[in-house]
Amino acid sequence: MMHRKLLLVEDDAQDLRLTLRALKRINVVNEVDVVNDGAAALDYLFCRGNHAERDRSDGPVVVLLDIRLPKLSGLEVLEQMRSDERTRKIPVVMLTSSDEERDILLSYDLGANSYVRKPLDPGEFTEAVAQLGMYWMLLNEPPKTGE
Repeated sequence: MMHRKLLLVEDDAQDLRLTLRALKRINVVNEVDVVNDGAAALDYLFCRGNHAERDRSDGPVVVLLDIRLPKLSGLEVLEQMRSDERTRKIPVVMLTSSDEERDILLSYDLGANSYVRKPLDPGEFTEAVAQLGMYWMLLNEPPKTGE
C-alpha cells in the first residue's frame, strides 16, 4: 500500500479526538499530522517555522481544514494554498461546523474540493469522517506532487 498522509487542521479537542478515532477505525491512513491553527497549517504546508525540517515530498494527499481557527482562518489558509504552485493541487476538504451560505460559497470560490458540515451528534460525526476518509484516501486519485 502506498504511503498516504492526511493533514488535519482542527483546534477543537473533541472534534480532533472524534476525527482521529474515525480515521483509525477505517485504517486507510498511514499517518495523520495535526496542527491546531491556520498559521501552523501554512508552516506545515510550506515547510517553515516548526516544520522547516519536514520533507516537502512527504506531504499530505488531502487536507481536512476547519474554517474557524486561531491566528488565520481556514479560508485564509485555503486562499494561500491555492495561490502557491507548491500546494495548489492538494485536495482540501472544509470540515466545519459553519453552515453559513457565505462560508460555503467562499470556500468553493477559493478552490475547496469539498465542503462538509460537521454533524453535531458524535456518532454521526464519526461516521461522516469515516466516509470522508474512505473516499479521499482510497477512491480519490491525488495529483502527483513535485511536478
